Amino acid sequence: MRSPLLLAALCGLALAGCATTGAPAPLIANGEIPLERWQSLSRTLSSDEFEGRAPGTRGEELTLAALADAFAAAGLQPGNRGSWFQDVPLVEITGHSHAPFVVRGASGPAIALAYSDDWAGVTYREAAEITLPASEIVFVGYGINAPEKGWNDYAGVDMRGKIALILVNDPDYASETLDGPFGGRAMTYYGRWTYKFEEAARQGAAAALIVHDTFPAAYGWNVVQSGWTGPQSRARTADGGAGEALLNGWVQLDAARRIMTAAGQDPDRLMEAARQPGFRAVPLGLTGATSFANTIRPYASRNVIGVLPGRGRAQEYVLHTAHWDHMGRCPANAAGDDICNGAIDNAVGTAALAALAEAHVKAGPTLRTQVFLAVTAEEAGLLGSEYYAANPVFPLESTAGGLNIDALFVSGEARDVIAIGAGKSDLDDYLSAALATQGRRLSPDTAPQAGRYYRSDHFSMAKRGVPMLYLKSGIDLIDGGEEAGLAWGRAYDAVYHGPDDEFDESWDWRGAMRDLQLYFTLGRMLGDSADWPNWRTGDEFRQLRDAACAASRRGC
Repeated sequence: MRSPLLLAALCGLALAGCATTGAPAPLIANGEIPLERWQSLSRTLSSDEFEGRAPGTRGEELTLAALADAFAAAGLQPGNRGSWFQDVPLVEITGHSHAPFVVRGASGPAIALAYSDDWAGVTYREAAEITLPASEIVFVGYGINAPEKGWNDYAGVDMRGKIALILVNDPDYASETLDGPFGGRAMTYYGRWTYKFEEAARQGAAAALIVHDTFPAAYGWNVVQSGWTGPQSRARTADGGAGEALLNGWVQLDAARRIMTAAGQDPDRLMEAARQPGFRAVPLGLTGATSFANTIRPYASRNVIGVLPGRGRAQEYVLHTAHWDHMGRCPANAAGDDICNGAIDNAVGTAALAALAEAHVKAGPTLRTQVFLAVTAEEAGLLGSEYYAANPVFPLESTAGGLNIDALFVSGEARDVIAIGAGKSDLDDYLSAALATQGRRLSPDTAPQAGRYYRSDHFSMAKRGVPMLYLKSGIDLIDGGEEAGLAWGRAYDAVYHGPDDEFDESWDWRGAMRDLQLYFTLGRMLGDSADWPNWRTGDEFRQLRDAACAASRRGC
């Protein structure tokens, strides 16, 4: 149900008055979004001159300067005590000279898994050499410890000094519905590789290897090969990562089957058992060992922050995020192009942030302060947003909610929109009202098993209790329907994280403009509301928001 305060906020934006019950009157939905400047900045950020916008490179320097200029031109104020920037200390760890991952048992031949082809892994420790001695391998199912769900894959096993072999996603990922202890087909945070590595480290594991399977992972082995080899950036810590496992990585499904078979296990039965409540970890009676060297490069990157101060409750905040970084240089395509320009992901989204800011400035301040945050190192694991969330310039307990922009599609107008995070929080009410102004509908996530809510920058704030939404362009295109929309998505998937994600002068921006208008409307509604959106009862983040609100002297 919409609260009276939310309805009042809707009425404040309406063309005509409205009652405090029933559907809100039509909203003033359109901001003056500067399309040509949006296009121009997108073209600039994704040009070869910016070298793929990798943090810590010349491409970063050019990107930061362009974004600070764009934020200033939009009419924002510097957001960090007079500065446009927030320093983000990082370290780049580049593994090399990888030995095979050798699996041995009491009898039978050793299994030598080849680096990149069979397995890939990194360390989060700032160490010049990593040696994983022969260590016991334990199959820990999905590697989940969730007391609130009565589920603990680590119950009864001491993982100190051992290797955790872990299945990707959640136990109920194969469901055809969204019903189940872990959201059915929809992935929860327990299904994300970040959680699995964190939990393995908490359990004392020496190493953690996730079994890659294309459907539950939602991407192919090629993404592992490109993302888990070569330079890896991490947020710097006081202990240099000493509390992390020696090795975090992935193993091909076929290679994992070979390991299970060598242990005398039936791989299919073992993996099926892991899906059942009451599963207990299975020591495989095998050891694994490998080693590799690292080149370590400490460096600093930066987030870019601009603000439009509020006119009534300036100490309350609405947060808008987008990541400015991309992959830098990457494996070359057939034409020899090795620059991952990241036009869709996320030059268009980053430039949209500046365009959105200009629209808000032209519309005038809202009661709450609007914060525009372009973050670094998303591609390395949400590092820039994670740093901001851990070191917020504006208190999270005073942040009413937020909106994330990542990879807006320039595929033409759509009748629908997809909201990553729909059904989780009170932001659904705002989105329903905003969609009504455009005569559009909300469509379900096309790949709930991918866990996209846990894979972009909004999650760094969400996991600390701040309600966040992330909109994806719809697939039911006015020109061509769902068939055309899905075809466009497949074409984008083919260039995702590769050198062919480049700016195209023939793009159709009409749908992206409508999507950005939704972001504008949602930002105005949140900015002029007195409500404090919360997570739905039973959501994994509800308790965090309640605790933050209870402890806050102001804000929620």
